[in-house]
Amino acid sequence: MYNYANTPAENLEYIEIAPASELPSGERLFVDIEDKTIVVFNIAGQFYAILDVCSHDDGPVGEGDLTGYNITCPRHGAEFDVRTGKVMQMPAVIDIPAYPVRVVDGNIQVGIPKST
Repeated sequence: MYNYANTPAENLEYIEIAPASELPSGERLFVDIEDKTIVVFNIAGQFYAILDVCSHDDGPVGEGDLTGYNITCPRHGAEFDVRTGKVMQMPAVIDIPAYPVRVVDGNIQVGIPKST
């Protein structure tokens, strides 16, 4: 999988998803973008986004427990860093996609790779 947060801005399309005021610190928001469910987190005023899929068994990960920056998959306990999508604990061994997030004019935007 890929950490799109490192993708050059010219290769991304930013999709506006919600006013930042609608996602308070400690909360998460599920959004469907291009047939993918993405989870956006507000952690202490910083926004992060990951694909809502565990690389261990393709189950949803977004409803898992969040401790610091790590989310634990509710199905089998795999753990991922929401900032990067990096695997932090097995049984998963493959990172999950992470997406850049920005706030423009008070609105949260998620960067998705442009279709070619």
